[in-house]
Amino acid sequence: MAKPHVVVIPFPAQSHVIATMELSQRLVQHGIRVTFVNTDFNHKLVTSNWLDKESFGDMMQMISIPDGLEPWEDRSDLCKLILSIMQTMPHKLEELIETINKEESTKVSCVIADDCMGWAIKVAKKMGIRRAAFWPASVATLASMLSFQKLIDDGIINEKGETCMVIYRRI
Repeated sequence: MAKPHVVVIPFPAQSHVIATMELSQRLVQHGIRVTFVNTDFNHKLVTSNWLDKESFGDMMQMISIPDGLEPWEDRSDLCKLILSIMQTMPHKLEELIETINKEESTKVSCVIADDCMGWAIKVAKKMGIRRAAFWPASVATLASMLSFQKLIDDGIINEKGETCMVIYRRI
């Protein structure tokens, strides 16, 4: 039986890449083959600074796909970057997985995507591949985000995120 093979996709921001790289290294330590998929732009940065690559042998492969922006375009404009990612990367990821899956021994068994890259979960679902979302930030941040609607429903904050104290001061 072939080893499990996971495709891991971080959001292209430093803290997201670092956290998903840590996860990937732990998976490799447990005998799971990993294909780490970065944007072309981040791939150059990560691979030029990756000191421990030899210790993973063929268990970890670094791959890049385009984010849709030209090399000179500003990636600090998050709206532009995210729009470009959404238009370009889903198709490129699907092509990559199809290429990987041509070899029976390397078939992708799961896609783990940064929660900010939800489109990758949709690609995996469409292809019939198991999938998991990974939250690279703190649990407190996730809990806060998941609680926003309840805070609004309970009247603690309004739709603008203002607390009752701010609202009462205006009256």
